[in-house]
Amino acid sequence: MNGYIRAPEVRVVAPDGEQIGVKKLAEALWLAEQLELDLVEVAPNAKPPVCRLMDYGKYKYEQSVRDRETRKKQTRTTVKELRMKVRIGDHDFDINRRKAQDFLGDGDKVKVTIRFRGREQERPEYGRQLLDRMAEQLEGIAVIEQSPMMEGRNMTMVLAPDRRHGGPGREERQETPEPEPAVETEAGE
Repeated sequence: MNGYIRAPEVRVVAPDGEQIGVKKLAEALWLAEQLELDLVEVAPNAKPPVCRLMDYGKYKYEQSVRDRETRKKQTRTTVKELRMKVRIGDHDFDINRRKAQDFLGDGDKVKVTIRFRGREQERPEYGRQLLDRMAEQLEGIAVIEQSPMMEGRNMTMVLAPDRRHGGPGREERQETPEPEPAVETEAGE
């Protein structure tokens, strides 16, 4: 940029993209100074290097605004984990199901893990039945992203929000009627 350009001659491009032509570096810098702009090298490997007349500070600011906007539009999916044992009570299972429902409603993925201890490892079908029951009860809300799978002493299944059936972003808004404006009356009426 400006004084850091080392080429003796540069091809100058106007702020609107129009070609000005090949100029000596001193002449290009003088032109940039007259227009109160910066001379920015955009293609240093070209013969001669291409330089553009622009307001570099404004360019950097606009670029940071664009980057901020793209970061704002990105969604970060997090994976929440729920752990259960094979011999879980109905009430505890319902609590875990409700937690999974809340996580899926927020747009997070849910990893359900069944831990097998001792002899429970000999009957992995009980864990699979439990995971199938969880998936069945969350059918309209979630889709199975990773089917139940044994990993050492644990069996895991990953559920993702089902976007087709009214997942996050498709919340139905119920319209509330606006209250009617109060009419002022005199005390005697």
